[in-house]
Amino acid sequence: MQVTRRVFTSGLAAGLAAPALLRGAQAQGATIKFGQVVPITGPAAEAGKYAMAGAKIALEKVNKAGGVLGKQVEIVTEDDQTTNPGAVLAFSKLATNADIVGFIGSIRSTQVHAMAPDILKTAKPCMFGGTDPTLTKLGNPWLFRCRPNDSYSGRVIAAYGLEELKLKKWGIVHSTDAFGTNGMKALAGALEAAGVKPVVIQGYANQSQDFTPVVLALKQAGIDVLGSYFTFENDLGIFARQLRQLGVNAPWVGSPSIVNVTALKLAGPALYNTFGVADYAEDSSPEAKAFADAYRGMMKVDPDNQSSWTYDAVNLLAAAINKAGKTDPQAVREAMLSIKGFKGAEGEYNFDQNGDGLHGYNVVQNKSGKIVFSKHIEFKD
Repeated sequence: MQVTRRVFTSGLAAGLAAPALLRGAQAQGATIKFGQVVPITGPAAEAGKYAMAGAKIALEKVNKAGGVLGKQVEIVTEDDQTTNPGAVLAFSKLATNADIVGFIGSIRSTQVHAMAPDILKTAKPCMFGGTDPTLTKLGNPWLFRCRPNDSYSGRVIAAYGLEELKLKKWGIVHSTDAFGTNGMKALAGALEAAGVKPVVIQGYANQSQDFTPVVLALKQAGIDVLGSYFTFENDLGIFARQLRQLGVNAPWVGSPSIVNVTALKLAGPALYNTFGVADYAEDSSPEAKAFADAYRGMMKVDPDNQSSWTYDAVNLLAAAINKAGKTDPQAVREAMLSIKGFKGAEGEYNFDQNGDGLHGYNVVQNKSGKIVFSKHIEFKD
């Protein structure tokens, strides 16, 4: 029988849970509950494992420091099955639990869009990692983004390709979901603002098994630089291998999925010497480094943004509730919006009135499988 709901408290045990501590906390009725929508099954299950680990590390930190409002914190999870309907169902299950005071949503923009109506109806803060710029412009006051949005990533990808690599014959490959489409528009817009029109733009459906037509279109167009927005790491891994097998070796500057651990495992040398915009980079700050050390100690692999944003989400939600002095949703929302200068693993959070906390990206390079930090680019607008 498959179990899709898990509850976390401090301490690491099998399944990233701590049953003994949990039973004691439940018996006392003295805990604060956060809900987390996460892929436990489906193509993104490995990424989901990392997302839960990031949240777990934050949970231990928060509880060790005294918890929230003097109480220990639990995380209740539901499996989104790596699908939009699964995400909606997972959130609805969590929303029926009146004890849950806030949520950690999805890193997938398409899933956040699917859940957004229910998040609005539930009227409790929901931290999320999807980078589609439109998500914080839906008029939904309960959405708080823990990664920079793609209006910034498009500008950084364009600037790096044009100014650092000095290449102008662009091809763009993107998922046709909300994340990929809006990312493509952001990148194409940034290029055109610089007087460069992409020579070819190719969309693809998520969970594609053959990218040959896409690669051949890039090859025929004679691109000298590639920009990309891939939603799922398994798609990116297949594409990267086919790209190199078919002889396209143009420099590649991708969205954050290009440096995720899962993509690096799947693609291997096919991603060597590529560049990426990364919201999380271990060497970008002391806080990012401290998180990396804690994460590597737990998971025995390098961290990426699958885990860093959930780590920040738990810490931010705890900080906002403590700042509000109560779990009343509106008070917590106002406290979250007032957070300025909060140093997380992903960067320094300064929430604007739309619910965007971060406003810049790191540029990194894949050097023979090792992700090397280059620089951070921050925007004021």
